[in-house]
Amino acid sequence: MGGADQLGLPLGDEPPHPADATPAGGASPSAGATPIAGHESVPRVDAQSDSLGGSSTFVGRGPTAPAARGMPRILAVGELTSHIKASLRAVPALRDVWVEGEVGQVTVSSAGHCYFTLKDERASIRAMIFRDDRMAIPFQPRTGIRLVAHGRVDVFDAQGVYQLYVDTLQPAGFGDLALRFEALKAQLAREGLFEASRKRPLPPWPRVIGVCTSLSGAVLHDIRKVLSRRWPAAHVIVSACQVQGAGAPESIVAALRRSGRWTDPRTGRAMDLIILARGGGSLEDLWAFNEEVVVRTVAASPVPIIVGVGHETDTTLAEFAADVRAATPSVAAELAVPDRIQQEQVLRTLGARLTTDMTRVLVAVRASLDGERRALDASRPAAVLATERERTGLLLDRATRAMTTRLEAGRGRLQRLADRLPRPLATRLAHERATIEGAAATLVALGPWATLDRGYAIVRDARGTIVRDATALAPTDPIEVRLARGAVDARVEGVRDSPR
Repeated sequence: MGGADQLGLPLGDEPPHPADATPAGGASPSAGATPIAGHESVPRVDAQSDSLGGSSTFVGRGPTAPAARGMPRILAVGELTSHIKASLRAVPALRDVWVEGEVGQVTVSSAGHCYFTLKDERASIRAMIFRDDRMAIPFQPRTGIRLVAHGRVDVFDAQGVYQLYVDTLQPAGFGDLALRFEALKAQLAREGLFEASRKRPLPPWPRVIGVCTSLSGAVLHDIRKVLSRRWPAAHVIVSACQVQGAGAPESIVAALRRSGRWTDPRTGRAMDLIILARGGGSLEDLWAFNEEVVVRTVAASPVPIIVGVGHETDTTLAEFAADVRAATPSVAAELAVPDRIQQEQVLRTLGARLTTDMTRVLVAVRASLDGERRALDASRPAAVLATERERTGLLLDRATRAMTTRLEAGRGRLQRLADRLPRPLATRLAHERATIEGAAATLVALGPWATLDRGYAIVRDARGTIVRDATALAPTDPIEVRLARGAVDARVEGVRDSPR
């Protein structure tokens, strides 16, 4: 880097934060502004200045209002609030603010938004964090702790109050490095360096692995130990670099570029993946892995790269830009290669499955070949002719036996019919005679003559209609009385009705 970073500033310095810029017009920060460590004071809006802008004016009561201005313009509450909001939003310094203070009362709404106050010995300000930002912040505000909040100042119209809308929280005391970390993280995230779509998958069975780390310390030993235990077939190429202190970013970049350019002199193959690692330390110790040039080099690596820096609680920007982020250097080595024992078990399982499948295929093929052989043997002309001759003889014998059996059966049936012919006729005649005689006896028993024989008579009127009711006749009516033997003509002398 030649003593200057990518921004053209001396190493250890940082570009001024937008909140520290002097407002347009050359206004200097107000005397009451609270300074943030490592930054100039944030200018405040003078409460006595005309914040409405344009031609709008405030008109006071009493004789102090100038008479030349005519009738006063009366503003609605919402209109006045809108003017105040517009005035606050017009100040660039209030759109990007870092504030340090003690947390007052904290409230979380049912929607998940967090409301609290930030205060010091002079003043307090309301603050709120939207639910999505709150979920992304690694820790939550608690009453009594001091923290540094980043956000924008705006007006909540419904309550007519101004408050700080927070998107980032940090414990107080991190200082300039923490602010630089967050600023660079936000910048690179906007450029898409941390997008998941850029991440490349690791090769499943790497043969050449590059390791960029310091030759001193236990990190290289731990990585080699894990790689030899899990995947001894991997060939490790170490590219030594300085991982802390002045010149460390340039050394890391050079090591990564050497590893990216390396090729096997025999095969011409490049490395399958690169591991960038170092042990734990403070934020200052790990800062080389937060330098912009290192992060961009990691993101531009021609081969997949794993970054494992520090302990599980340490976080660097290089890890966000890597294809895979590891909690520790040892974890990075474990993620780089498969487990040899597990792979051996997989190979044994696949071998057994292959043996079973091949056996099943061979059995099926052998059965198919046997069937084809039998079909070929059966299709030879001599074999076909012998088979047809034998089949014809069998069919002829079967037909002869069938015809003989059928003729014998027919002859026997005819003989039985001839023997049984006289006896069925006599039986049928006797049966019919008995039926007719029974019917005649029934007819005689149910006929009117049997009734007349018992002393009854049938009376008919002059029209020949059988008389069943005495009231149907009148005196002097002629009637005919039919008896069992003969009939009598008579005339009605009188009619009387009698019960049955």
